[in-house]
Amino acid sequence: MPLGESMISTIKSNKNIMLDKSKRFRKTLGGYNKNRKIEYNLPNATPEQLTEIRQRLKKENEALWIKATVLSILIIIVLAWVLFAS
Repeated sequence: MPLGESMISTIKSNKNIMLDKSKRFRKTLGGYNKNRKIEYNLPNATPEQLTEIRQRLKKENEALWIKATVLSILIIIVLAWVLFAS
C-alpha cells in the first residue's frame, strides 16, 4: 500500500518539523513557572458595598438585556416588513 505509507510518512515528517509553541511563551509575560502561586491583592469590601455592587450590576445587565431585546425585535420587524412588502 504505497498510498497509506506515503500518508503516514507525510504526517510523521510534518509532525517533526512543527515548532514547539509552548517554548515560545515560557519566558514571556513575567516568566513561566508551574509551581508559582498567583496572589491577588484585592481590597476588602463590606457586605453593604457588596450588595450595592450586586444591585448596580443587576441594573446594568437588565438595561443591556432590554436594549438587546428591543434591537432584536426591531430587526425582525424590519426584515419581516421587507420580505412581505415586496
